[in-house]
Amino acid sequence: MEYRFLGKSGLKISALSLGSWVTFGDQIGEDVAAACMKAAWESGVNFFDTAEGYARGKAESMMGNILKKFGWKRSDLVISTKIFWGGNGPNDSGLSRKHILEGLTGSLNRLQLEYVDLVFCHRPDKDTPIEETVRAMTFLIDRGRALYWGTSEWSAEQIRMAHAIARSEKLIPPTMEQPQYNMFHRERVEDEYRRLYDEIGLGTTVWSPLASGFLSGKYLRGVPAGSRLSLKNYQWLKERFEGPEAEEKLGKVRKLGRVASELGVTLPQMALAWCLKNPHVSTVITGASRAEQVVENMKAVEVVKKLSTGVMAKIEKILGNKPQPEPDFRSW
Repeated sequence: MEYRFLGKSGLKISALSLGSWVTFGDQIGEDVAAACMKAAWESGVNFFDTAEGYARGKAESMMGNILKKFGWKRSDLVISTKIFWGGNGPNDSGLSRKHILEGLTGSLNRLQLEYVDLVFCHRPDKDTPIEETVRAMTFLIDRGRALYWGTSEWSAEQIRMAHAIARSEKLIPPTMEQPQYNMFHRERVEDEYRRLYDEIGLGTTVWSPLASGFLSGKYLRGVPAGSRLSLKNYQWLKERFEGPEAEEKLGKVRKLGRVASELGVTLPQMALAWCLKNPHVSTVITGASRAEQVVENMKAVEVVKKLSTGVMAKIEKILGNKPQPEPDFRSW
């Protein structure tokens, strides 16, 4: 396993990590989840990601039980959770000071931990001033209930604003962002955040590296039984696999599959390795419904070296969606 610094922080996390969205509590039970976490741990994974909203808190509870069962050394683990969707009450969602403090308390209780290493604002909250959120996160860190805080799917401007507030008020700024990133979803990581990597040392813990399953190749012949698209609560996701745009993506998946075959690797391994090629990616959060999937996914670390300049160019030609840099008007 390769370990990368989380942006310009001193924290090192495994280049590949394991998340619990969709799977823990919705798709798999605790025994299978434990097998997945064990396989990841044995492959060198030290970062495990969850959220208060995953399976309505069940994902955190399952992860907490599993961590307690295995008794892994706490200092060897990097555990993250995310706060935003905590329930149906008027103050059970969003990024108010009240919900951030109470939400993390609930998460820690479910995880059976004294602190999380990372706590993310799961989405931006248009109804809460960013200053209130920055102050609440600083409060949590000052009291040792979290070590670092970050954002998920925030715009570059919102992240800059949080940093400006933190500097002016002597508060703690966010150090990482958790954006979606894969071969079909590139703009934010490769373009919008481009200046933030140097300006503030932004680290990224990217999610959905297989584009919700598109890049697994398993949906080329329809929706298989037992997959996430067959789950009742994820019909909204199934809709993304229908229509002309989906057909176009699946056509590209077929071509990408041929490139992977030429390299002697699986398509998911190549897609994960493609994400790892980006030097601004601190870790790629993987998901799995079987321990065998975890083992196969972890081999992607070794696939990175197979993605030569020529192979990357071949992939780029298939994708045809590389973000274009801003024009340099000085050269006109």
